Order: sequence, then structure tokens, then C-alpha cells
Amino acid sequence: MKTIRLFATAIIIVIGISKSAAQVSVNVNIGAPPAWAPVGYETAEYYYLPDVESYYDVRASRFIYFGNGQWVRTRYLPRPYRHYDLYNGYKVVLTDYHGPSPYVHFKEHKVKYYKGFHGPPQHTIGVRPVKRVAVMKEHGHGNGHGHGKGHGHGKGNKH
Repeated sequence: MKTIRLFATAIIIVIGISKSAAQVSVNVNIGAPPAWAPVGYETAEYYYLPDVESYYDVRASRFIYFGNGQWVRTRYLPRPYRHYDLYNGYKVVLTDYHGPSPYVHFKEHKVKYYKGFHGPPQHTIGVRPVKRVAVMKEHGHGNGHGHGKGHGHGKGNKH
């Protein structure tokens, strides 16, 4: 009788563990602004990115740009801009447009928000992820040429 009770208890424990392990939470955030979005516009539908002449559709999480003679929707910026810094680049929040095709106003946006355009300072919702970069040793043990930051060997410095 003890063996059956122990066996039954073990099965109940295993079932309880299995159920708790099966309760996995998945958080996709479809339609939520990206971390690089400007603070204060959480309900915006589109951003125009003047430096790359592209739009970002917040609800679909897609970039929209003109390529190969048509407007393209994709998860990535066009190849020439794949390394564009979305955290530091200026985002124009399109608060006055609600529809499926923000690019119907592209000619106006391109003129009004030219490449290099910067309006009021923006702060992003999130923080830019830190990239791991190989660091060169610059503590006087290098090649003896005096190249390096913070050692007084820059332009205009005499030895």
C-alpha cells in the first residue's frame, strides 16, 4: 500500500512539474514601437527616416522604401543602409497620417525632412545594445609609433 501511495505521489509531482514547465510565456510585442523609437509617441503608426528616405510601419514592424521601381516592405533597411544607426538617426513621427501607404506624401517628406534633417532633440524608448569590439592595447606597448587615444600623440602635439 505504501508503494502504491509513493508511486501515486511521484506521478502527481511529475505531472505538476510538466504542467509548470509547459507554461512558457512568449512576448512578441507585435505593433509595439521598437527600442530605437522616440519617447512620447507610443501610439504612432509610422516614422519617416530622412537620412535613409524610408518609412517604418510600427504595427507591421516593417521598413518601407522605394526600390526596383516599387515600394518595398521588409524587416530590414535597404542594403546600403543596413548599418545605419537607428538610435541616433532622426525619426520624424507622422502623427497626421493614418492609412496603409505613408509614401503617398514622399515627395513632400523628402523636401521638408531632407537628408541630415534634425528637429528637436529625441530620446529613444530603449538603450542601444552594446556591440562587442576588439580593443587594441594602447598602453605604450604597441609599435612605438605613438598612435593611440589619450596619450598626447595626436595632431599638433610636439614630443
